[in-house]
Amino acid sequence: MPHDIRLVVLDMAGTTVADGGLVERAFTTALGSDPDQLAYVRATMGESKISVFRHLFKDEATAQHANTAFEQAYGDLVTDGLITPVPGARETIEHLTAEGRTVVLTTGFARVTQDAILDALGWQDLAALTLCPADAGGRGRPYPDMVLEAFVRTKAAGSVRQVAVVGDTSYDVLSGVRAGAGVVAGVLTGAHDAQALRAAGAGHVLGSVAELPGVLT
Repeated sequence: MPHDIRLVVLDMAGTTVADGGLVERAFTTALGSDPDQLAYVRATMGESKISVFRHLFKDEATAQHANTAFEQAYGDLVTDGLITPVPGARETIEHLTAEGRTVVLTTGFARVTQDAILDALGWQDLAALTLCPADAGGRGRPYPDMVLEAFVRTKAAGSVRQVAVVGDTSYDVLSGVRAGAGVVAGVLTGAHDAQALRAAGAGHVLGSVAELPGVLT
């Protein structure tokens, strides 16, 4: 049985937000379609985007330039109305909140892009808190920093075992495992399949985030 989960940390793109592959579209728009680079982008879905570009380009100035170009391209696609909620995601967040749980939304994008997504969906006040890597000292997934930042800031849980972490990538899952979360779940609405999610340590693999309340009940 799950622990008494008081804090639920949810990923955005691929988990609560359906973006229809906009990450790859934004990457190719901003930086071209090099197959090796695209393969690395796919493999590291869920990681902080600046970390991805630091790996690809080595030089910090080049990585920062690439990240800015990517975030701009993604933001333009978002404002064109090309994202939607994952079916049932908003209702799930509202249901968890009504049960007295605290919900935090996290992302590997920069704050400006996260805010653009929230604005496009009308989700500015849906969750108790939203976090990007910069809010947690700059380290994104697979580090546990955003999960732990949510734990510290919200004070919703007395122990990390009362935290649930949910995401669509192995990096989301690893961040929950490394944080010591009591429930770590993967969802099949995004980048990685059940095998990858379980290999990363997911205790549950769900069809979508809409199944989460049933796991926590």
